[in-house]
Amino acid sequence: MNGNADIIKMTTCGPLEIATFPCRTDNYGYLMRDTDSGLVAAVDAPEAAQIEAALSQLGWTLTHILLTHHHGDHIEGVEQLCAGGGVTVVGAKADAVRLPKLHKQVVAGQPWRFGDHEVRIFDTPGHTVGHIVYYLPGPKVLFSGDTLFAMGCGRLFEGTALQMWGSLATLKELPDETTVFFGHEYTAANGDFSLDIEPDNPDLLARIADTAKTLAEGGYTAPSTLGEEKRTNPFIRADTAAVARSVSLVGADAAIVFAEVRRRKDRK
Repeated sequence: MNGNADIIKMTTCGPLEIATFPCRTDNYGYLMRDTDSGLVAAVDAPEAAQIEAALSQLGWTLTHILLTHHHGDHIEGVEQLCAGGGVTVVGAKADAVRLPKLHKQVVAGQPWRFGDHEVRIFDTPGHTVGHIVYYLPGPKVLFSGDTLFAMGCGRLFEGTALQMWGSLATLKELPDETTVFFGHEYTAANGDFSLDIEPDNPDLLARIADTAKTLAEGGYTAPSTLGEEKRTNPFIRADTAAVARSVSLVGADAAIVFAEVRRRKDRK
């Protein structure tokens, strides 16, 4: 990942402070702190050492780990981060058998609370069948894991195109101003592919230029906004006439258009 591992990007979303930093080769690490309660959550745990370094730099104490799915590059740091005790691990009840030991099993449609903040859980099968995302409606923050990326979406390792389109369609209903914290720095490659689908999209052209500048300067492309994704991400735009036309599926169901876009990305 382009970027200095010692540099933490801070984003303030109402009463939440969210730290973004690189982990592993291309994962993002996130720490979310509620300024009222002092609670601190890591969203996924791709690399314990990097998360611990960020906590030390910020002077924060970890209280929670929120898991999106079972893949190793999202859970490998859990055991080390929990070694000292006092950390509540949260994850999907439906996928608990494949996750590290959960202290709190969450279910889609049953809100959970992080301090005083409502957290809505959405099932987003596609990348894996047990993938979930976390949405905080108060500050309008979405942790999308490997379901939704900047100008992209996760590969379909377990789920179907129909399932993944349903997941993206659910997220698309959230407000445009939602701040999206995604799992990987794939933005440049996703932008190149997106240009194959919509070469004349002015919002996409501007975003690709901005991405190149950000990465060249050692910055991070996370977070994005859902509004940006609705304007530039061909996967979440599979229900638009422009994307359907570009893949020669005018009038087809959005799920079929999505499947073709995903197929083309997999072959690129």
